[in-house]
Amino acid sequence: MDHLDRLIELALDEDLGAAGDVTTSALVPPELRGTGTLLAKEPMVLAGLDAFARVFRRVDPRCTVEFLVPDGARVEAGTLVARLQGPLRGLLIAERTALNLMQRACGIATLSAEAADKVKGTKLKVLDTRKTAPGMRGLEKASVRAGGASNHRFGLFDGVLIKDNHIAAVGGSIRTALERARAHAPRLVKIEIEVTNLDQLREAIDAGADVVMLDNMDDALLREAVAIAGGKVPLEASGGITLERLPRLADIGVDFVSMGALTHSARAMDLSLNLDTSAS
Repeated sequence: MDHLDRLIELALDEDLGAAGDVTTSALVPPELRGTGTLLAKEPMVLAGLDAFARVFRRVDPRCTVEFLVPDGARVEAGTLVARLQGPLRGLLIAERTALNLMQRACGIATLSAEAADKVKGTKLKVLDTRKTAPGMRGLEKASVRAGGASNHRFGLFDGVLIKDNHIAAVGGSIRTALERARAHAPRLVKIEIEVTNLDQLREAIDAGADVVMLDNMDDALLREAVAIAGGKVPLEASGGITLERLPRLADIGVDFVSMGALTHSARAMDLSLNLDTSAS
């Protein structure tokens, strides 16, 4: 079972409990079938389609979902996104969980698209972070990609990122932290280190960092940092990043910018699922 299936199992378990959907069980005969339409109620970038469909299949394999537009599509208000059909009980039980996942995914994709659009045509890449809802990282990072932004490391296992607390743990030395990482990390794993001032940047470059994260630096400091690095090492700006600031950062010349807001501050988009039994 992959992460998404485990997430869906947990979400359905918290919704259904031990008794199941007592409203649907009381009102809807098991043989009644229905159809449904999924509509976008506002402009958005679509994401989370697979998660949406999996919820219905998990509740009742006889439920089917036909998508009319793909992940990553930019749609206007009123767009018909999908048609559904199957046992009405299954459609009703799955509805809220499926919408919860897809609305959040679309919100992340939409915000990610706004960010990517701000730097279109430049070398700057907008990255996400690990600031994701627990258990939802796979879905949320896929949504970032659907919006046109890029993923940073997926977890603690696929990249070395030395932060301020790691540096403190080795006595405050940038060089010591990098040397220990180089000695013990897998050979093909890149090593990135966070710095907060220009002296630390110089030390990180001299000590052979693969990437340097410039934490909470204003635009003036970032320009100095780009000049100091001189293209010898990729630079990532982090902290205090807003949509409005992105074009300036592209002009300054950093290579990457990481935005936790892509996942932790995206609002859920407005999608509506309307069910009908008249054709059953």
